[in-house]
Amino acid sequence: MFKNVRLIFQIAAVFIGTIVGAGLASGQEITQFFSTYGYKSFIGIFICCAIYILSGYVIIDLSINYKLKSYNELIRLVSPGFLGKVTDFITTMFLISGSAIILAGSGALIHQYFGLNKWVGILIMSIAAIVVLLRDTQGLIEINSLIVPSLTIVIITLFLLYVFLYDNTSLTYIKTLSPYKNNWFFSSLLYSSFNVLCASGVMVPLAKEFPKKKIMFTGIVLGSLCLTVLTLIINLLLILNIPYIFQYEIPLLYVSNRFGKTIQFLLLGIIWLEMFSTEVSDIYSVSKTLEQVFKIPYKKGCFLIMAIAIPISQIGFVNLITFLYPAFGLVSLIFLIQCVIFYIKN
Repeated sequence: MFKNVRLIFQIAAVFIGTIVGAGLASGQEITQFFSTYGYKSFIGIFICCAIYILSGYVIIDLSINYKLKSYNELIRLVSPGFLGKVTDFITTMFLISGSAIILAGSGALIHQYFGLNKWVGILIMSIAAIVVLLRDTQGLIEINSLIVPSLTIVIITLFLLYVFLYDNTSLTYIKTLSPYKNNWFFSSLLYSSFNVLCASGVMVPLAKEFPKKKIMFTGIVLGSLCLTVLTLIINLLLILNIPYIFQYEIPLLYVSNRFGKTIQFLLLGIIWLEMFSTEVSDIYSVSKTLEQVFKIPYKKGCFLIMAIAIPISQIGFVNLITFLYPAFGLVSLIFLIQCVIFYIKN
């Protein structure tokens, strides 16, 4: 019994850690996809939660029933034609680019807070990720089981400080704030879609190692609910600090400035650790696919993906998120629709 409960929490932690990467933990993703849409963005976050749970169930069920080993096999199963090949290629490119985004985010964070060269942050992230990746699935579970609870504590602490020290947190006040964009519903669909497709890179191998539907699905539900609460809190903090957050690559650091160096340092550490957990997840996902498709040994694949990601990271943190995420979100949305259709038919 205890072992199953522990496994559920570990799966939830891996799910959260995979999605909460450079963009979400820093506030940049939430700013782009939610905060700029005003108070209706909160509705969008609940829609994301529902999509995470429903699509998570479908992916787990398909993975276990068809004995899938990587996201590549899931895509080929659901979409065996030309569109599937395109989705597979774009997903692989996105995960590699995602790891590059995190390297860029690590560099931006170290530069913004410590004034060091961005390469210091990039190299520290790269070396630490490789060390954990060499432990395979166990390393992925261990690192998320430590990082995700820490993230939750720090974000809730920041939220409570803001609520107790400021009086502009009411829903009535938030409704008076003018949105900068209007199509909040479509933005929510794009955001949840690319997160699900990214997370499938971890969910499919996990379903292979732990082929128990009830435990896997309970873990995904728990992860989705916790992730939703964290996203709601971050979105609230960012909306209340518009337009000032637009000037920062890492908006949450601006929010934490007013609460002193200790809170800022804790948040800084958590942001970096969450970037790190997603870096591990992204490279793990692609390396597992390379192992299945091209028979490249998993550990060699990890080094190969890292060698590709480092040069891509020089494009810049905000530039990568602004242009890459919406494009991949559209491809992911089409894939999720195909997933549901395939599941219903079969």
